Amino acid sequence: MYLIKIVLLPLLLLTLPLACAKSGDHQEVLKQLHLPDGFKISIYAGNIPNARSLALGDNGVVFVGTLSGGRVYALQDNNNDGVAEKQYIIASGLNMPNGVAYKDGSLYVGEVNRIIRFDHINQQLANPPKPVVVYDRFPSDRNHGWKYLRFGPDNKLYTAVGAPCNICNPDKEIYASLIRLNQDGSDIEIIARGIRNTVGFDWQPGTKALFFSDNGRDYLGDDAPPDELNKWSVKGEHFGYPYCHGGDIPDPEFGALKKCRQFKAPVWEFRAHVASLGIRFYQGKQFPDVFQNQLFVAEHGSWNRTMPQGYRIALIKFEQDKPVSEQDFISGWLTKNGKVLGRPVDILTLPDGSLLISDDDRGVIYKVEYQSKP
Repeated sequence: MYLIKIVLLPLLLLTLPLACAKSGDHQEVLKQLHLPDGFKISIYAGNIPNARSLALGDNGVVFVGTLSGGRVYALQDNNNDGVAEKQYIIASGLNMPNGVAYKDGSLYVGEVNRIIRFDHINQQLANPPKPVVVYDRFPSDRNHGWKYLRFGPDNKLYTAVGAPCNICNPDKEIYASLIRLNQDGSDIEIIARGIRNTVGFDWQPGTKALFFSDNGRDYLGDDAPPDELNKWSVKGEHFGYPYCHGGDIPDPEFGALKKCRQFKAPVWEFRAHVASLGIRFYQGKQFPDVFQNQLFVAEHGSWNRTMPQGYRIALIKFEQDKPVSEQDFISGWLTKNGKVLGRPVDILTLPDGSLLISDDDRGVIYKVEYQSKP
């Protein structure tokens, strides 16, 4: 995301929510948020500093990864009132444990340089076991080093290694790549390259195609390059970084080395610098049918644009398995006078069809529900 000479700036920005987390009334913030008719938003859990990635365990347990503070949380709503009254700390002191994924009774956590696993975690929330190391040979660079984890339809664990810079041509092929491996850490393989920094991906219902967000480089102006929604199809695909951005924008430093036509273009372009992070195809049964199999995107928000933008949940509408339009689903975290009220990060569908949304700025998890009109 950033040049080496200013690497301290993004790290500071990432830790600011902990240092100056907004302690005001969350209900006042909720009043500023705009949703489509019939939807309501509430606070599912508070006091989760730097809440980032979300994963669903058994019996409705929700796991939450973080960056600052190195903690992983587990949340429980035991009385089904829409509020997680139980909160557990599964681990602390980890190295930016952004990624969380759950499979077969185990919680997988992605740190900067490794993936660890907590076995039989649902039975030990109050007294978590020591983690098992799944894989520990990722680079240790903290710049774009935080991991996002998901299990794919093939039961393999997917993650990514971002570029260790704003713009550079890394000397190791592991950088700027999408990766998958077995649950036990074996058979690791790079399946795609040219990906600057993805912190969100999901598989499209029906086609099982893998879609992922990718954050564009900085310092090409307020309106370039766009953030990307990409579709991965076959092993070996290259998505352009650092030579080409947004499918057709040659990089001023590296663009002369390769032609944009050599790379796979994004299937959708977001606005520049909105920091598109978590994405989720809706497959629940609570929302109206028009939302079925459509893509929700958490736009974390720009950090260095002259006029900030993002700070919303976008809805990408698909027709015939292709994205065709974009609209607000939830807005209002960025006020008209530029004040930031929150920064959405990840999205999770609960068994009842409601959505959870993490906010690392306020340190909360929101719950979004649809209430049919009488």
